[in-house]
Amino acid sequence: MYDQTRAQGPAGQNRTPTERRAPGPEPLLPSAEREKVLQRLRHALNTFADTPRDALEEAESAYDEATAQLVTALAARRDLLRAAWADQDTAVPTDPADLTSQSDELRHALRQYREITQRLLQL
Repeated sequence: MYDQTRAQGPAGQNRTPTERRAPGPEPLLPSAEREKVLQRLRHALNTFADTPRDALEEAESAYDEATAQLVTALAARRDLLRAAWADQDTAVPTDPADLTSQSDELRHALRQYREITQRLLQL
């Protein structure tokens, strides 16, 4: 989020040691895969003037590759999330510590589902 106070502060002012930037969400695709698709897209843009139809076909192919990789990555993420909670015993634990632990694991899975779904809706 934009911090107007910090932006208007003196240049070169560093954060205090206790003030750390929260890590962002994990990328859906590995950087090498993203870079390959972006390189193909840049190639399409750079060759458009000389070969417009070929450039459009290259751009379409890069798009298809990116969407296929995203679908695969999202399915893998879903499988990991599901594995984290689906195998838990459906019986209510009698030990309060077990109940808290199970509830925390389910809450964590729910937060991950929410985060990835919100990211998808913002695309």
